Amino acid sequence: MKGQQLARHSARVERAIASGEAARSSLVASWCRSSRLHRLDPAVTRPPQRLSDVELMAVRQRIEPLLCAAQGAMDRLYQAVGAAGCCVLLADRDGVPVDRRGYAADDDTFRSWGLWTGAVWSEAQEGTNGIGTCLVEQRALTIDRDQHFFTRNTLLSCTAVPVYDPDAKLAGVLDVSSCRADRTDAFTGLIALAAGEAARRIESELFRAVFARARIVLVPAADGQGNGLLAVDADDLVIGATRSARLALGLPGDRPLRPVPAADLLGGTDQDQLGGVERGLLQRALSRSQGNVSAAAKALGISRATLHRKLKQFAIRQH
Repeated sequence: MKGQQLARHSARVERAIASGEAARSSLVASWCRSSRLHRLDPAVTRPPQRLSDVELMAVRQRIEPLLCAAQGAMDRLYQAVGAAGCCVLLADRDGVPVDRRGYAADDDTFRSWGLWTGAVWSEAQEGTNGIGTCLVEQRALTIDRDQHFFTRNTLLSCTAVPVYDPDAKLAGVLDVSSCRADRTDAFTGLIALAAGEAARRIESELFRAVFARARIVLVPAADGQGNGLLAVDADDLVIGATRSARLALGLPGDRPLRPVPAADLLGGTDQDQLGGVERGLLQRALSRSQGNVSAAAKALGISRATLHRKLKQFAIRQH
């Protein structure tokens, strides 16, 4: 029976590749990469490649800021999906899970499937799969059961979302995987929403940690989902922007941002919005310092001269 399953899945993959559907189907395009670029055979039964403990430790040390930023978001995501038999994985940009959440009772099952820290889930090693294909295509996606390239992975359902660093470079993937056969399309949709929100939360935590001394300004995302973040320094220069903010404002991606005046970047309504945020910050700082300009400036992390200029700009009276 198992041999027949291997043959059926392999034949289906090969037919799809030969049909030329890759131009119309991102799934078949991934199967083509798996077969023709990476020279993989869908019938292969070997277990996933795994890093040694020493190699995994080195990877974790290299991405420690991402690991720290992800802890809270991974905990909340697991609380939402863990009871449904799912595990949560955070993989680095090479497709290696470096942290996970899962029920202890399911550990043996997930470990046997390679859904464990140190396994290598790049597309080059595992063919079409949630983590590896998400890294290649840099978009949120679900690879469900027989959409996987390898027949041995066709019991898995994997929803993966890319995570970007403060320079808008791809940092890794947040993945929710399950071996349950009763995972429905509706539930998969809910998992995708929860994973997307968790990924954005990780990006936000990472961004705020890097720009801890800057003022953080929200920018409506281009896709209408959530907000992008801008880091604005004491001289009103935008010195950082998340990927969502860059897409919304047409800024260059995947490299450090060249400082640009906030007023130049956020013209019109957005500038009014930024002004409203600043006015509120200034008024609250003055209120807390009981009108003491020096104390308010210190609390805001700006000089007295800059604060006086801003008070004049926004016509804020000192009391």
